[in-house]
Amino acid sequence: MGGFMQPQGHMQVAMHLIDDNMTVQEALDAPRWQWLKANELAVESCFDASLINALKKRGHVITLFEDPTTFGRGQIILRNPLTHVLEGGCERRADSHIALP
Repeated sequence: MGGFMQPQGHMQVAMHLIDDNMTVQEALDAPRWQWLKANELAVESCFDASLINALKKRGHVITLFEDPTTFGRGQIILRNPLTHVLEGGCERRADSHIALP
């Protein structure tokens, strides 16, 4: 991912890993959102409908994006600090795979 979405996407993936205790694959595959300006947000079409409605009730303007590549792409390889096993993930937005040596 790059540009305006890059720091937002990195933050969302990191929050899923750290705060939500998701696996690498789950964190990459989780639905993403992008702050556009003021109260305007773009969200992936797979975003939870109840969350979208809650945001609209709070005055946010929500735009659904069908193209998932709008929200970046990424791959991760991490070493589990407890087991020292490498964990890899490649998200659904990209045509790629993880290969460990």
